[in-house]
Amino acid sequence: MNKKVDLREKWELIIKKLSSQFADGDVLDVDAIIYLIGIQELGKGRQTFKKDEKINLMHIAICKLLEPYGYYEFDFFDQDGWPHYKTINELPNLKPGEQSVLIKEAIISYFQNLGFFN
Repeated sequence: MNKKVDLREKWELIIKKLSSQFADGDVLDVDAIIYLIGIQELGKGRQTFKKDEKINLMHIAICKLLEPYGYYEFDFFDQDGWPHYKTINELPNLKPGEQSVLIKEAIISYFQNLGFFN
């Protein structure tokens, strides 16, 4: 199976499983999945977040997702238990389609490392 088909199948499986589990079958978009990853990485379980906290959760997720690509590195947990990352390399200027491919590949890799596809 070629890489493009394999990635597409894995992406569709992620969408299907997470949408079923967290959205009562409504289809989650990339932003919603990033938000869920942020909650997972924060590790504080289910709770209500303020708007600025939701943005911070998405930032945590993006940092975690792009860490293996050498863009970010975990730095420390603050006194409230929130993870902080430092920028290692600036992200290149990518076209919107290229950004989408990069983030989807990173999400697939993240879930693969969690054993999601086993």
